[in-house]
Amino acid sequence: MSVLELSISALVLATAASAAAARDQIRVVGSSTVFPYTQAAAENFANATGMPAPVVESTGTGGGMKIFCEGVGENFADLTGASRAMKKSEYALCVGNGVTDITEVLIGYDGLSLAVSRDTGFAWALTKEQIFKALAAEVPVNGEWVVNPYQKWSEIDAALPDTAILAYGPPPTSGTRDAFVELAMWEGCKGLAEYQAVKDDKEAAGKMLEDHCSRMRQDGPFVEAGENDNLIVQRLEADPRAIGIFGYSFLYENGDKLMGIPVDGVEPTPEAIADFSYGVARPLYIYIKNAHRGVIQGLEEFVAEFVSDAAMGDGGYMQERGLTVLAADKLAEVQTTATGAVAMTAPEK
Repeated sequence: MSVLELSISALVLATAASAAAARDQIRVVGSSTVFPYTQAAAENFANATGMPAPVVESTGTGGGMKIFCEGVGENFADLTGASRAMKKSEYALCVGNGVTDITEVLIGYDGLSLAVSRDTGFAWALTKEQIFKALAAEVPVNGEWVVNPYQKWSEIDAALPDTAILAYGPPPTSGTRDAFVELAMWEGCKGLAEYQAVKDDKEAAGKMLEDHCSRMRQDGPFVEAGENDNLIVQRLEADPRAIGIFGYSFLYENGDKLMGIPVDGVEPTPEAIADFSYGVARPLYIYIKNAHRGVIQGLEEFVAEFVSDAAMGDGGYMQERGLTVLAADKLAEVQTTATGAVAMTAPEK
């Protein structure tokens, strides 16, 4: 690189740093599932330091990645929460916009919960195959993939209630939606005879998952309820026949009103989520823009608060809000990565 190019690069970075310094409030975007934990860390950070509480926006994982990757400087977010790992395409977007130094932090685990009102009057229990048949845009009938004809749960299995299928869940921008498709829809589809017939052909099996097993129905039984999972809770309270799909923390915080639906015979509990015996469990992350460390007031302190024992440790305030926490040795490793600004490598997919 020439002296002129180095000078221009230094000027751009200096300008970005100067602009970022003009903002004295941390900005966090991202996953609605991670939102309660980030909000708790923000409150504790403000109480401990006297600094302004970070602005925390629930934008969904995909939306948060877009905002986070827009650039470096005052007008761009400092952290994003994610209910799945950053994708290769998202990392490329970041790099293309000059966001080249990012720390990935595993904060704990979450059970992607299916829940229903305690007033339901039915002892719910579902398999992944039943979930797929209820919510997929297409299902196989007599060996042919057709538009989903099921309108009642009892049409899928006579042991299920004779009520209309109605599920409130996350939109496509949500990491919860991504995880639900992969962990519930795909796995449910894999149990079908049509998938079993092609499973040994990697290309054919992959094509079936993408073409027939990924799309949620749009004819009414599945309702995209936005990024505010509290709205789903309210709808379940109002309609005991409906089920909701969201992160475990929302089930945990509303245990007096809602109950979790066992999936393949396993209830969503912290223990089942931690050992992944609950088959719809997933990791949660935050991503930190390292160019903003030492520039945005309080960012280093906020990161330290977020990954502290008091927050993410056993008995910490995030566990009290439903987070399935990391083992002590893993937490220590994560704390070193987060506070040491260890840069992530490019995702493989």
